Amino acid sequence: MAPRLPRSPTATLLLGLVVTLAMVVTCAWYISAQIAGLRRLQSDLADRNRRESLQLLRIQDDLNQLALAMRDMVDAPQAVAPGATGAEPAGTRYPLIAWRSQFDRIRTDLDAALKRQAEAAVTQRTPEQATYLASSVAQFWDASERIFDLAATGREADARAQIQISLQARQAALTSAVARLLVQNNAAAEQTAAQVQAIYWRVQQRVYIFLAATLLTIAATGIYLILANRRVFAELAALSDDRRDLARQLITARESTLREISRELHDEFGQLLTAMGSLLSRAGRHAAEGSPLRAELREVNEIAQSALDSVRALSQTLHPSILDELGLESAIDAYLATVERQLGLTVAYTRTGPPIAIDPAAGIHVYRVLQEALTNIARHADVHAAEVRLVTDAQRLELVVQDAGRGMVAEATHGVGLVGMRERAALVGGTLDVSSSTAGTTLRLSIPIRSSITNESRITNHDSRILNPES
Repeated sequence: MAPRLPRSPTATLLLGLVVTLAMVVTCAWYISAQIAGLRRLQSDLADRNRRESLQLLRIQDDLNQLALAMRDMVDAPQAVAPGATGAEPAGTRYPLIAWRSQFDRIRTDLDAALKRQAEAAVTQRTPEQATYLASSVAQFWDASERIFDLAATGREADARAQIQISLQARQAALTSAVARLLVQNNAAAEQTAAQVQAIYWRVQQRVYIFLAATLLTIAATGIYLILANRRVFAELAALSDDRRDLARQLITARESTLREISRELHDEFGQLLTAMGSLLSRAGRHAAEGSPLRAELREVNEIAQSALDSVRALSQTLHPSILDELGLESAIDAYLATVERQLGLTVAYTRTGPPIAIDPAAGIHVYRVLQEALTNIARHADVHAAEVRLVTDAQRLELVVQDAGRGMVAEATHGVGLVGMRERAALVGGTLDVSSSTAGTTLRLSIPIRSSITNESRITNHDSRILNPES
């Protein structure tokens, strides 16, 4: 049965993103709609209410002017008409008909104010309330016309009596009606302001609710993302540990295999070829000097010696026995002496720091990193010279391999060779840094000396028991 793959968090994260965006869009739409409603309310109600109030005040002012005019027409013993110079004889009354022009002017302004007030009116009124003011004003002007007609026929006493009986009462009623409308208008303005405040409060509450819901959604999505990332990173860490264990076992198995093959070549084939050379030399001494058999035996002996040299070189390449016998520094010296012949590279080697003793199980990884680095230079750097520096102190060992070649392409930084070198560096608790440019490439291996000896010895012993359980 195939292992069950972990569920991807993508669908849940997309759902959280969609929900969050939907809530943001809904909140924006709601706020926009409420703001538009407030704008309409303030424009259609508040502004019209203000204009109606101004017209009502204008009407009230006209009515006050009429009241003052009627008082002068009735009460003053010598009424002074508008525009009079005051030079008339004392004890005479100015004719009422002279006030007609002032009434006409006030009537024109009052009719204009009533028209604009009717256009701006926003207060809900009954049809009777809506027509009361206009009809009362019309009745007032009809009464004033009759009074001026009486005055024109010379009946000023009757006209003044009608002003006191009818016209002043109608003006007072109109003033009271306008005052009531102003009170209603002020109440409507207060109601509009209360509605605006209620809308603001409702919008504020909804915004807080939307904001809280959005934050909760974002928090839930973020928590889920954190948990999903922790699970993914835990799985990656487990896979990385498994890969590192596998790489360690593969590298250890490879080194163990190469060590065995090297030992077999050196001990078995080397001894066999050495014995063959000895037998051929002894047989050649029994042959006559200058005989063809002696020449052929010498030629075979030279071939056997050449094969012995090749076997020994191959044995050293597979696993340098000098590393086990004399240590890492001697192994590096011996290897660098053969690099120019094997790879065609001229290597400038610099050694800095006190001598160190590294366990061969850890030293082999440093040796392999050096081999791989110089092989890569010979194959890819397009140069014939390299520089190697080995620096040590009480705590660390640093191996630097540098060339002045054409640099590494981006794909090469993830090649198998570099991956293997990084794995070897990790096995001994070290780091491998590679920097490359058009001016060349620098590889820097740094490992802690004590921990590398202890860890790698333990790892090698453990893996040796795994590879050779009978031992």
